[in-house]
Amino acid sequence: MSESRDVKVLGVWASPFVMRARIALNLKQVSYDFLQETSFLTEKSELLLKSNPIHKKVPVLIHNEKPICESLVIVEYIDDVWTSAPSIFPCHPHDRAIARFWAAYIDEKWFPSMKGISTAQGKGAKKAAIDQVIEGLVLLEEAFVKSSKGKPFFGGEQIGYLDIALGCFLAWLRVSEKMHGVKLLDQAKTPGLVKWAERFCEDPAVKGVMPETDKLLEFAKILFAKMRANLPK
Repeated sequence: MSESRDVKVLGVWASPFVMRARIALNLKQVSYDFLQETSFLTEKSELLLKSNPIHKKVPVLIHNEKPICESLVIVEYIDDVWTSAPSIFPCHPHDRAIARFWAAYIDEKWFPSMKGISTAQGKGAKKAAIDQVIEGLVLLEEAFVKSSKGKPFFGGEQIGYLDIALGCFLAWLRVSEKMHGVKLLDQAKTPGLVKWAERFCEDPAVKGVMPETDKLLEFAKILFAKMRANLPK
C-alpha cells in the first residue's frame, strides 16, 4: 500500500456502497483507516452526522479532514486523486458515459428490485420482484459482453468503475438467493456474469472486503425484519 495523507472511510462492513470506496482504495493501493458505524441501525455517530449532514448515510471518505459523500462520487474522487495506479474509469469518453449509464441503472432500478424481493408481500409480488432482478441481470450480461470486449472485466483486463458498481452487490445477491431459494445469477441466462462474478470476488482488491455469505445472512435477517416492521400496514 502506498503512503497517503490521512485517509479514512466511515462505513459499515455489510454495506455494498461502503465496499465500493474500499475496493477503489485497494485498487489504487492506498492505505486507509476503516471507521465502523457500530450502531447504525439504531443511531448514527456524531462523526457521520457532521461529515454527511445532508443524507446522514455511509460511506463517507475523509481525506485530509475533508469529507466526500456518495459511493460513486467517492470512487471517481479516488480515481482522480491517486493517478499513479491504473485508472478505474475507462479512458474513452464514450466508454465512460456508458459505464456511468449502467451504474445509474444498477443503483436506481436493479438494486431496488433486489431489495424488493425481501419486502414483497405475497407470492405474486415476490415472483414479480425476482423476475425483475433476473431481467436486469440479462441486460447487464449484454452490457458485460459489449463493455468487456472478451476480457475478464467490464473494465477490460482489470476491475474498473462498472465492475465496482455491480460487484459490490454480489454478497447481497448470494444472501437473497439463499433466503428465498432462488437462483438469480444463472449459468444458462448469464454465463458471462457468472464467470465474471467468480473473478471479481477472487481479486485481491475485493477478497478482503467482500462479506462472508453466512455472516451477512444473519445481518440481513435483522435488517429485513426492521424494514418489514416499518412498512405501512
